[in-house]
Amino acid sequence: MQVKTFTGPSTQEVLARIKAELGPDAIILANRELNGNGLRLFEITAGVERPAGNYGYSGSGTDTVTPPGWEEWHREWSRIKGHLYALMQPCIPWDRLPPRHRMVLEYLQREGVENDVVLELYRALSESVSGTSMLAALAHLVPVQSFTEELWPQKIHFVAGPFGVGKTSAALRLGLALRQARPDISVAYLNADCSRGNGRLVLRHWAELSDFGYFETPDAATMLAGINACRNYDVIFVDLPGLGRDESLRDRMCLMGLSPWLEGGEHAPSPAALHLVMSPHYGDQQIISFLRRYQTSLPGSIIWSKLDEALSFGTLVNVAVRSGLPISAVSFGPELQASLLPAEESIIWRLLLKRQLPGSSSGGTVSPL
Repeated sequence: MQVKTFTGPSTQEVLARIKAELGPDAIILANRELNGNGLRLFEITAGVERPAGNYGYSGSGTDTVTPPGWEEWHREWSRIKGHLYALMQPCIPWDRLPPRHRMVLEYLQREGVENDVVLELYRALSESVSGTSMLAALAHLVPVQSFTEELWPQKIHFVAGPFGVGKTSAALRLGLALRQARPDISVAYLNADCSRGNGRLVLRHWAELSDFGYFETPDAATMLAGINACRNYDVIFVDLPGLGRDESLRDRMCLMGLSPWLEGGEHAPSPAALHLVMSPHYGDQQIISFLRRYQTSLPGSIIWSKLDEALSFGTLVNVAVRSGLPISAVSFGPELQASLLPAEESIIWRLLLKRQLPGSSSGGTVSPL
């Protein structure tokens, strides 16, 4: 069954869109009313019996919903997977790989790369022609799309992430990086997370120092007014607030009047992308929860923050495989300037295989390569 969630200002409008997109055979699975900041929206989830895409980040313009019982099913499947990998490990013919490749896979396991990802690498290397590089196999699993004007030409960039990951700092660093690459670029910030004093003051202060536009947009009315006021800027960064335990980013963006951008295609007033800021300190279960709650149909990327505080970087691989999103930028150190770089494969491999931060001459371990 193909399942999609529709949002609109009235049930009649939402039902009309369901009929237009899914056809007259669509079945209503769930409906609810969203209220917040004086805005009233209606959300209806509908399904139709035909092949559907995968759950997760698709980037195809079609949103998906979490299937019923997902949390319980996932916990049970995680336990089963652990037992299966424990049984499979002694039976895997590791001798089919060159010694250097075996050593790298063992190293990645120690660095926190999940077993299923290690087995994907093993299969890619064992089934490929002789001489295939380990880095080539890793590049297939960990895509990189540097944050530059050429590769990310969207006018609006939504920046989201859990509380405490340095989301606001990452948004500022992105703007400063664009200004360094092109001094005449005009950048504006819409602060939707302005209820938190420290982040609000930092963002406003640096926007004024850097001659960036700055608007506080805590609700739907001010958000749409801010976007309209920034229509002549080259790039707009929207600093979205963190989510509560049971919130989804889609719900929050709908309440803020951003549902036209979530729908994508011809409904979107202007091209937009979503960048999810993550730090490498979370466990696998927490990461899966974040990826599920922050998923949207917008084109997007992962920005890694606080890399200087991490002991290992296997999480970068796990998140890339779980989300399918490219890494667009990495940040390190407390300074706002010269502490973020557009992602490059060489930077990721040094982090992963040498624990070497950008700009440092040596890391904390010897590379298995």
